[in-house]
Amino acid sequence: MASELAALLQEIMDIESVSGNERELADLVEARLSGLDHLEVFRDGDCVVARTGLGLGERVVIAGHLDTVALLDNLPSRYEERPEGDVVWGRGACDMKGGVAVMLRLAEEITEPSRDLTWIFYDHEEVDAARNGLGRLSRNRPDLIEADFAILMEPTSAQIEGGCQGTIRVELVTTGTAAHSARAWMGVNAIHALAPALDTLAAYVSEEIEVEGLVYREGLNAVGVSGGVATNMIPPSAVLSINYRYAPDKSADEALARIEAWFPGYELHVTDSSPAARPGLDRQLAREFVTAVGAEAHPKYGWTDVARFSELGVPAVNYGPGDPSYAHRADEFCPVADLDTCAAALRRFLS
Repeated sequence: MASELAALLQEIMDIESVSGNERELADLVEARLSGLDHLEVFRDGDCVVARTGLGLGERVVIAGHLDTVALLDNLPSRYEERPEGDVVWGRGACDMKGGVAVMLRLAEEITEPSRDLTWIFYDHEEVDAARNGLGRLSRNRPDLIEADFAILMEPTSAQIEGGCQGTIRVELVTTGTAAHSARAWMGVNAIHALAPALDTLAAYVSEEIEVEGLVYREGLNAVGVSGGVATNMIPPSAVLSINYRYAPDKSADEALARIEAWFPGYELHVTDSSPAARPGLDRQLAREFVTAVGAEAHPKYGWTDVARFSELGVPAVNYGPGDPSYAHRADEFCPVADLDTCAAALRRFLS
């Protein structure tokens, strides 16, 4: 099975699908699944959905995105034999065509599942949230996303990662008065006014917060700074960009309230906000999945589309082949063993 999955992964990878160019790969997925008697196939743009309709008591969604970030001279794919284990190398191997390959193979194979299944292959995940194909599907056909449990096949090194952190980005703005730098006392330096905020950031200590048995580590960081007009002028304005990654014990509004408390008196503008997702590991289906995988669940550091399922009331976990630390890198790869491990665990859970 591992060699078959590796070959399928390479076939999928060699169809370049940088965000906005998913059409050819979506066509392949649709063509492979449309002729199968056990699946009903739907298409929304370049999002392909395949569902069983057996009338079973529960439904599980398995989802993965078709797009990748830009190429870095890392296509076509390569199969590499390495001392630590064979890998498939190239753009998308890890994030997340390894997961897509497992999904496609199992969608074809599992004809008599233990609960009804919905397979979602969606577009535009690697770009701004407004274009996300899963978000569009939830607006256009919310009935196709309804489920009792969801598995998002983001790379996790074949380990379960429950929920996800929320993320919020704000711009902290200071205003000064322009003046010639030779007569600085006649102006007010907006960059200097950032100093108390920078002191707060430098003094911040990451908090570890337990949610449903998983410990999430929060982060508060400056991620950008801008200001100044000319090298002989006192800057009249400055902007400090701040990113807060927060545990799923908080809502987006609560996260913003914490930022406002950390930086009182400053002008703040929210530029991006995506809610966290609770793990949902207390649900029966989630417990059964953990048992099928046969390993402990871990917290998800970072934001993923499990948050979209969480907003719809569907508990969801991340589980897929590939080490997420290699996502988006020029030397991105997926261990062949991860493909087989994920396929075997999903087969135990779904069959």
